Amino acid sequence: MSLYEIEVKNIDEELISLESYKGKVLLVVNTASKCGFTPQYKELEELYQELGNENFEVLGFPCNQFGNQEPGDSNEVKSFCEINYGVTFPLFEKVDVKGPNAHTLFKYLSNEKKGILGGDIKWNFTKFLIDAEGNIVDRFAPTTPPRKIKDKIIKLINKI
Repeated sequence: MSLYEIEVKNIDEELISLESYKGKVLLVVNTASKCGFTPQYKELEELYQELGNENFEVLGFPCNQFGNQEPGDSNEVKSFCEINYGVTFPLFEKVDVKGPNAHTLFKYLSNEKKGILGGDIKWNFTKFLIDAEGNIVDRFAPTTPPRKIKDKIIKLINKI
């Protein structure tokens, strides 16, 4: 299976093939509105504004698996992100990122790039950096601020 064979639903419930992002560097993040890392939305948006969206995209996937930190429905999530952080990068439907009901995308990402403690995602704001050919280049812990990834993203964009 390739990353580009996976389909996801955006926050407005439209089915999207990840193939539509082929040729772009991607930063895939599982997000939450009531998490200690929620302020990372600001840095993710700053990266998106500075580097996207011609060759780079941030893809946000809300998840409620960790401490019930994303209890809202899609409309609530979308409003929260827009009002509080001015998010304009693509958001997707709320998904599970681990366990038996994990979305295909996160099963794929977790299997391809293990974390320090194994494959499972351990918390919100785990980040996967993907090159323009769909290769998972790196995985970052929730504690890694998005701005610390900027140089790696720029290097990948410059290879396009």
